[in-house]
Amino acid sequence: MIKTILFDVDGVMLSEERYFDASALTVWELLHSPRYLGLAGDQFTPSPDETVIRRVRQTVFANDDVLNFIKSRGINSNWDMVYLTFSYQLIRLCQQLQSTMPEQVSQLLRGQINQPQLRQLGQWLHEAGCTSLDYAAFSTDFGKGHAQKSELLLYLNHIVKECCAVETDSFSRNSELWKLCQETFQEWYLGDERVAESIGRPTAQPGKRGFLKDEIPIVEPDKLRQILLSLKEKGLSLGIGTGRPTIETHVPLAELGLLDLFEQERIVTASHVLAAENAHPDQAPLAKPHPFCYVKGLLGLETNDRDVLSYPLPISNGNEVLIVGDSLADLLAARAIGCRFAATLTGLSGQAARTKFEQEQADYILNDVSEIASLFN
Repeated sequence: MIKTILFDVDGVMLSEERYFDASALTVWELLHSPRYLGLAGDQFTPSPDETVIRRVRQTVFANDDVLNFIKSRGINSNWDMVYLTFSYQLIRLCQQLQSTMPEQVSQLLRGQINQPQLRQLGQWLHEAGCTSLDYAAFSTDFGKGHAQKSELLLYLNHIVKECCAVETDSFSRNSELWKLCQETFQEWYLGDERVAESIGRPTAQPGKRGFLKDEIPIVEPDKLRQILLSLKEKGLSLGIGTGRPTIETHVPLAELGLLDLFEQERIVTASHVLAAENAHPDQAPLAKPHPFCYVKGLLGLETNDRDVLSYPLPISNGNEVLIVGDSLADLLAARAIGCRFAATLTGLSGQAARTKFEQEQADYILNDVSEIASLFN
């Protein structure tokens, strides 16, 4: 009998569309803003209109083929998506300089890459006239390997060797470039007004309005509130395990009148995951499909991270816990925990994801999260 339900947020309660838009804009900024590579060919602005946002998203993610590929390999973090997409283009740009600047390229790729180094690389590219970008090639090159989940980030080092004949281990989630991608994404999603609360500094490029106020609920909020209230009345404990940071979880759910229905000690976000990774770097990465956020939601925020990481899995009472998510990463986390899993068909792939979830033998497949009520009639 199910006693605890842990929900993902994006693709379950809130649309992922604005997250993907912010991801594309982050890659766009790192490539075309004068603060970073400053590549010619596209005029960067921190306040694009909707037409520009649609064009950038379509271009950067190759009509979402790149997004679909990354998610199919078990990556659920937008920070990782940005890092993978931008780093791949950076490597391909370095490849164009390899014949004329081999020593400089080798030194760059073997070290930590930060904002000043991106500006230097941008200058080299401008002087050499090397500005060719091939977004669609991402899926082709990564498709040559079998890397899954966090291994994809390390696979960038293999692509460096293939493209530039340089041996390196600099590309990882612990790199300065990953942190730059993460913070720049936060600037886009939160905007000038809220970003300092998340990353501890103002936006490097002012003028970003943010997408937090443009959240799109998947199910009408009043309807979902009644469903969640009925579950609580049946004695179920409700929690959250999300790849969103805390502010991006609490603010929209509070505005939609849903936050109070979840037990506060069971709301686990990317902020908690990042804190655990910083405290225990030997255990990183801990983002989904690692089960950390769901295990911590099950045990409660007051539980020490070390105790969460050492908690015996699979759990003995797996039939009492249900995870509700839209992605393969959520399913893999549930499988590691040994609990039940309900897939919602409201993520990036929509109804097309049904076949995949059927193949993976999800316990339940729901058209949207509102159908969870049918499991408890």
